[in-house]
Amino acid sequence: MDTFSRYSSFIREYIYQNGWNQLRAIQAAAGDAIFNTDENVLLSASTASGKTEAAFFPIITLMQEDPPTSIGCLYIAPLKALINDQFIRLNDICEESGISVWHWHGDVSQSRKKKMMRHPSGILQITPESLEAMLLHRHSQIPHLFGDLRFVVIDEVHSFLRGDRGGQTLCLIERLSRLAGVNPRRIGLSATVGDTRLVGEYLSAGTGKGAVIPRIHSGGMQWHLSMQHFFTTGEQAYEKTDNVARAVDAPEAPTDVAPQNADPGIAYIFEHTRGHKCLVFSNSREECEVVTATLRQYCEVKHEPDRFLIHHGNLSVSYRQNAEDLIKQDDSLITVCTTSTLELGIDIGRLERAFQIDAPFTVSSFLQRMGRTGRRNAPSEMWFVIREEHPEARALLPETIPWKLLQGIALIQLYLEERWVEPPRAGRLPYSLLYHQTMSTLASGGEMTPAELASRVLSLDYFRLITADDFKVLLLHLISIDHLNRTENGGLILGLAGERIVNNFKFYAVFQENEEYSVRFESEELGTIVKPPPLNDKIAIAGRVWVVEEVDRNSHVVYCHPVKGIVPAYFGDEPGDIHTKILERMQRLLQQDETYPYLLKNAVSRLVKARDIAERSALDRKPLISLGGKMYGLFPWLGSYAFLALERFLRIKCGPALGLKGFDSKRPYYIQFSMNVSEQDFYRIVEEEIKKDIDPMTLLYPKEAPIFDKYDDILPEELTRKGFAFGVLNLEEMKQRVMSWTKT
Repeated sequence: MDTFSRYSSFIREYIYQNGWNQLRAIQAAAGDAIFNTDENVLLSASTASGKTEAAFFPIITLMQEDPPTSIGCLYIAPLKALINDQFIRLNDICEESGISVWHWHGDVSQSRKKKMMRHPSGILQITPESLEAMLLHRHSQIPHLFGDLRFVVIDEVHSFLRGDRGGQTLCLIERLSRLAGVNPRRIGLSATVGDTRLVGEYLSAGTGKGAVIPRIHSGGMQWHLSMQHFFTTGEQAYEKTDNVARAVDAPEAPTDVAPQNADPGIAYIFEHTRGHKCLVFSNSREECEVVTATLRQYCEVKHEPDRFLIHHGNLSVSYRQNAEDLIKQDDSLITVCTTSTLELGIDIGRLERAFQIDAPFTVSSFLQRMGRTGRRNAPSEMWFVIREEHPEARALLPETIPWKLLQGIALIQLYLEERWVEPPRAGRLPYSLLYHQTMSTLASGGEMTPAELASRVLSLDYFRLITADDFKVLLLHLISIDHLNRTENGGLILGLAGERIVNNFKFYAVFQENEEYSVRFESEELGTIVKPPPLNDKIAIAGRVWVVEEVDRNSHVVYCHPVKGIVPAYFGDEPGDIHTKILERMQRLLQQDETYPYLLKNAVSRLVKARDIAERSALDRKPLISLGGKMYGLFPWLGSYAFLALERFLRIKCGPALGLKGFDSKRPYYIQFSMNVSEQDFYRIVEEEIKKDIDPMTLLYPKEAPIFDKYDDILPEELTRKGFAFGVLNLEEMKQRVMSWTKT
């Protein structure tokens, strides 16, 4: 029986009503995998390809044929907004089925939650943080709620692959399954998966089942892609070249009317968003604020209505919701400036084009952002706007290389040439998450012996690399700092300090958070900031500038009023890691003479100039380049964690012999330093050191306890150091790279 015939009659009717002439390839493939196997399933296909329907049509059919006696399907998504969006879609699908659809997060009313608790059934949509809270506070009710759970759908599964939040999600599913006595099938959905085999293994961890990964044959993708380069300071001249191909007809930025000291890249965006519905992606909330404020200045100078909105994680719900609602409207011609908060699959209607300021850190982000446009059979369209300060005449070699331009081209070419996307991050020692899940398990389950606690926590698949000895070190430390207490019976319970951590709502999340202050203007909630400035200073938020009137440090509230102008914003650190494969492709760009059809005139000229610089300096052929005198630049073409290992290897293992001074790095592009030896001696010394057995722990400084994840500062120093040395530093990749230098 084919997939369509296997669907319930109301599903077939839903398809007819929506005017679909045939099933999409992913829907047919998903139906075959879900109907005809008992395995987990990974569905990977482009944005707006119908993945949600592909997964839920067969799930709903099976649930209608044999109704579960509890929640039958758990849908986990990374964003509340995505849950709200899918809640509407699933309700439409299930309207005639009698299958309930529930959603559960902080904005859902208590009456609705109580109703679900009394009559658990159908589909429950939830974030990892809300699921953590449910396991913590409704522990005894889990068998009642999920005793007949059959499916767990993880949407945007790629967003969970490389950090503690993904590990938390897998731990929660496994803990819930044990409590409820079930082993549900996991269905992963993503538009940006590279090595599907590795992602399938990640998805299936701890289930005892494999993963079916349908090979989905789809038509060729159509992209409208362009990349332009702008100098933001100094001379604006570019090298002339005849080898120019235009992907989009995009004239230069206007200069006739502009705000003072205007950035030509922002002027370019201003002109080419007029009359269109667009997104403008920035790589940080700070940059997003400046871009929005500058674009609004252009509106004011040119006497045009303000057509720019802003959307990022520090804004209030009302600001974000307003932007989402307005951009969904079909006749809307607004532009929303955003960060990764609109990167995932929230339905925001048909967008004409997206702009990317500079290059994102990952191929995955590029594809997600590209996929926000081109819905309803239109081609996806993205305009890269690469900005760079013009190198001064006396600038050293590293500052003359357009790193952002190379990174943007490398991201695109890796996908076009190899369909490569970042794989799951392997080999971590997630001690921060271990602390979190230990405290959550003990808080929800009550007093346990150390052995019982270890059996519950260390048996979770995500902690398979952590030893019993490590766990013992953790427990003894937590007892010593009053996060845990021993009972008279030899059991463990939460201590007073531990209760303060667990009882705070911020405990539900495992991602790093800064201490935040709420910003208010009269009765309006604007959003949050960190490190509030003194009275009468200015702050930037919601795309505008505000003067601080009062700071209530007890309540963490900043009161302000609006003024004109632009000032820098600060919302805390936002680290981004880049994979070695991207850096290696950047190096190959300098070694080649090929240009690409999406590069516009300025970008082609800047690439040609960079290649000329690389050839003249030998940057494209060797890692160590003389910058004059005793100063050198080292260009290792390594990703963030291998680069970090290299920095420490050079300082700690080689520094004394090399006589290193003035060590300065722009991670992960280059390291700049002076040394007291020749180039030949540099290679000899690093070769001698790299051939020795290197204990990763010796790449830490005395007394250093690096803080990378949320609870690292609570861990015993021994585990913090070990987790960094063995789980963060990529020693093997670094060793291979250094050995390759000495061979040549």
